Amino acid sequence: MKSGLHPPPALWCCPHSVAALLTLEVTCGCHGGGRTGARMNLQPTLTYWSVFFSFGLCIAFLGPTLLDLRCQTQSSLSQITWVFFSQQFCLLLGSCLGGVFKRTLAQSLFALFASSLAISLVFAIIPLCHNVVVLAVVMAVAGLAMGCIDTISNMQLVKIYQKDSAIFLQALHFFVGFGALLSPLIADPFLSDTNCILSNGTANASTNLPHIRKSLVPHHPGNLTHYDLPMKGMVVTRVSYAFWIMALINLPVPIAVFFLLYKERMVPCFNSSSHPLLSADELAMEARPVEKDDLSTSVHRAHAAGGHDDLFSCCQSKNFRGASYTYFAVHITGALVLFMTDGIVGEYSGFIYSYAVEEPLSVVHKVAGYLPSLFWGFITLGRLISIPVSYRMKPATMVFINVIGVLITFLLLLIFSSSVVFLFVGTASLGLFLSSTFPSMLAYTEDILQYKGCATTVLVTGAGIGEMVLQLLVGSIIHDQGSYSFLVCGMIFGGLAFTFYAFLLFFHRMYPKPSTGKKAPALSPYQR
Repeated sequence: MKSGLHPPPALWCCPHSVAALLTLEVTCGCHGGGRTGARMNLQPTLTYWSVFFSFGLCIAFLGPTLLDLRCQTQSSLSQITWVFFSQQFCLLLGSCLGGVFKRTLAQSLFALFASSLAISLVFAIIPLCHNVVVLAVVMAVAGLAMGCIDTISNMQLVKIYQKDSAIFLQALHFFVGFGALLSPLIADPFLSDTNCILSNGTANASTNLPHIRKSLVPHHPGNLTHYDLPMKGMVVTRVSYAFWIMALINLPVPIAVFFLLYKERMVPCFNSSSHPLLSADELAMEARPVEKDDLSTSVHRAHAAGGHDDLFSCCQSKNFRGASYTYFAVHITGALVLFMTDGIVGEYSGFIYSYAVEEPLSVVHKVAGYLPSLFWGFITLGRLISIPVSYRMKPATMVFINVIGVLITFLLLLIFSSSVVFLFVGTASLGLFLSSTFPSMLAYTEDILQYKGCATTVLVTGAGIGEMVLQLLVGSIIHDQGSYSFLVCGMIFGGLAFTFYAFLLFFHRMYPKPSTGKKAPALSPYQR
């Protein structure tokens, strides 16, 4: 490997990540400067992938460990579920504000460094939180860090690869799924099998702990209030070890970001030395004579990259001057599609266990506990499959297949609602169809807007709001109307996602086409 192209420390222990990028480098070789672009951006791309692994590690640990954290903080079931809300709300807030740090590459990397380091510190501090309010504040910090990571990593990959960004975004979202699968596996050996607060009269709750753990959903303790979970007594839990292990696993990620900052001479104490030598490909790009069309296109791209901003800056009136109605329509309909699809991910993963154990299916608790894992496992598998598929298929086509697949799956789940076997098949199918929706929609929307709008910030924010709101909405409906309404809600949300996507296709046809001209080779923002 050439000088200056070594993978960051976070991925030295993960050779599959390097192999994945080399595979992407080969598949992108047919796209003009795609192969050269992948080589020039090897280290930044691997770094963004590792940061998104950190995001996935943090997003999935709370559910399995919540009962042990309840014991640690000696709080009630309803009190501890508000820790979920603290994390989710601040994640949404961080997603809205993440665009603030995109103005320069240095700001983006320093924000990613601070966010990934904050996640490691949060993992290390959680075992020291013996008050539920303190724990909620710590999780709020984690949520802000996760939101910044979500927005900045997506923005930077879109900025680097633009037309070729779809395949790299698919890989990015595979890593968040991989992290989300890994953290519950790390936590599982340290979870309490019996009540972790020793007191008299807790036998009923102790025998139902696995059921309670799988039924916990943000803001919806559901029918769990009749279980007598003590708040006082001797705390017996080993969950602290799980958090310390995750803190150590995540520690190479901020080191990788710092290594990239150092390589780019952005660390104040180390920026006096000369710039590293260019590789052969980079030297050829630098030596290539710049034509007038290429220069204008490069200037246009630099201006386009400036279109990404935080949500509040995007809403300033100066950004709307001269914009057509289709400009707003593309942002809104794209965000609404992800509002529905990410909302489905949140509500399905949150309530599928509760739906399965109740009538008419009445699945055994232990068997039903595999359903959320099956759902997330197929989401991760689908994201892995989507990496090569996105090279052959346009993002618009992938989104169309996804929303149609979600709609048909919910329809079949309703038709075969009494079949336990089809519930497992439908859960796996739904995970596959939902897996690539977000990165494909992001690539498609940015392509429509010619990388000049606020698509990344708006879409990330819309997806985050949908995940929160639809989970709350479905929880309330299930409580009032019964478990069957769970599938009906999914069918309605899938239908709305398809409808909004049809509107997006219509507005795409109406959107002003870019002026034709000679295509400039892809230049890395690290070389501009």
